[in-house]
Amino acid sequence: MIARRIALRCLRLFFLICAATGSAGAFSRGPDAPPSPPVAADPPVFEVSRGGSVDVEEGTLFVNRRRIVTFRATLLDDVPAVRAQQAEATLERMLAGGGPAAITLILEGTTASLKFDGERVFHLVADDVGPSFGLSFDAAAEEVRRRLQAAVLEVREKGDARRIGEGLAWSAGATLLALVLLRGVFWLRRKLAERLDRRLAAWQQDRSAGDLLATYAEHARRVLNAVSRGLSWVAAVVLIDAWLSFVLHQFAWSRPWGERSTAWLLDVLAQFAWAIAGAIPGLVIAVLIFLLARISSRALGALLERVERGEARVAGLDIDTAGPTRRLGNLVIWLFALAMAYPYLPGSHSEAFKGVSVLAGLMLSLGASSIVGQVLSGFSLMYSRSLRPGEYVKAGDTEGTVMNIGLFATRIHTGMGEEVSIPNAVMFSQPVRNFSRLVTDGHFVVHTTVTIGYATPWRQVHAMLLEAARRTPGVAQTPSPYVLQTALSDFYVEYRMCAQIDKSAPARRAEALNQLHGNIQDVFNEYGVQIMSPHYMADTPTPQVVPQSGWWPSPAQPPHEPERV
Repeated sequence: MIARRIALRCLRLFFLICAATGSAGAFSRGPDAPPSPPVAADPPVFEVSRGGSVDVEEGTLFVNRRRIVTFRATLLDDVPAVRAQQAEATLERMLAGGGPAAITLILEGTTASLKFDGERVFHLVADDVGPSFGLSFDAAAEEVRRRLQAAVLEVREKGDARRIGEGLAWSAGATLLALVLLRGVFWLRRKLAERLDRRLAAWQQDRSAGDLLATYAEHARRVLNAVSRGLSWVAAVVLIDAWLSFVLHQFAWSRPWGERSTAWLLDVLAQFAWAIAGAIPGLVIAVLIFLLARISSRALGALLERVERGEARVAGLDIDTAGPTRRLGNLVIWLFALAMAYPYLPGSHSEAFKGVSVLAGLMLSLGASSIVGQVLSGFSLMYSRSLRPGEYVKAGDTEGTVMNIGLFATRIHTGMGEEVSIPNAVMFSQPVRNFSRLVTDGHFVVHTTVTIGYATPWRQVHAMLLEAARRTPGVAQTPSPYVLQTALSDFYVEYRMCAQIDKSAPARRAEALNQLHGNIQDVFNEYGVQIMSPHYMADTPTPQVVPQSGWWPSPAQPPHEPERV
């Protein structure tokens, strides 16, 4: 069943090849078909013949897609194009008839005559064969005869049904054998890989955990597997090429391709080999350039990392600018190395490589403008020292601790289980409030606001807010909290309490604010003061003022007055 399917597929492929190459014309011309019309005396406008088994192209005669000879000399006032068309017409006429299809060569001094079953097809002179064959005239003429004989027999073979059947049978057998061999190649590779894995596993068990060879055993296994996989694919390509060449040789339509397929593959492999050999010196120089760049990059990184840790000092650099300087330095080093190594890269001087480079540069210039803006904004934030990792800031509506200042974005933890990434261009274009820069190290500023009516003594509000701060864990008592009256509105006073809180973790600030707000409510409830923002609706029976006797309600305490002498 499998053989039948393969035979049907081969037959289908065979007829597709016939249809694609236009060889069906060989079947349409029967033995009784009329001969081709003779060529006119005057040289006509040259056209390439594509309809039958004989073609002419720019003075070159082709039979069954085989190049026979190129006419170069003018003979008896016939230019090369006319000579080629005359040979084409004669061959078409002789191929349409019967006969043994014997090609004979008759040498006549400096000319040669080729005959098809006794009828002259064309003459050859030294100018026709000398430059193309590189042989003596007699040997070159014999080579032309051999080519023409093989091509003529192939044209006759196209109509031989018995030979076509034999070709299909041989092709089916070769296909089955090729499939079996391909499966055998990959099965053998898989078995070798499994055996290698078992050997390496057993070898690793005999080694100690700290053995250097045992450490690199896994890398060796991967390399060997890659080598075996590559060899198996090479063997598969060789098998496929051999199968394809054999199948193409079985049919007259495709035999010229079969003869050229292996030579073409070897030619391509030879070109690859010569290209690789020619590129090795340039690759060595490029590798040396990149090695020097890597050494320079690592040396610069080691120096600036010490500056970041505060272990070394360099003029013009500090802990904040050492990191971005290291990134810029590495970028400059690698760009310089790429520019130096570019001429030594394989194919760098080819037009295709230049075109791809121009296209990549154009795409980068058109699509990377926003990326470059983000990078420049990131470096501006770093070198301006407007914020540092670990500081508590507010940018727009985002408030939290700065975790990282990257090339493209700044990451902030809000303390509410969120991480906000703000693009550097946005961060650089808006005001940033820093609550950590001007306070004692280890603390940052926090503040909260309440609005209380004028009927409540401000001294009492101050005392209650400070009491709430003292009750809140995490609020620093040194420096002590303080309260400011930030606005005297129409109906209420706005009080803002400022304190310092430990910045060791973002969650502590959120928890401290939560506890501070709860303590403010508790203290105000204990002393019967409403937290509200009253509005004026009508005149009250009594003025909303606080008499002097009520200036110091609990928990406010009057200041201690010195004794008068």
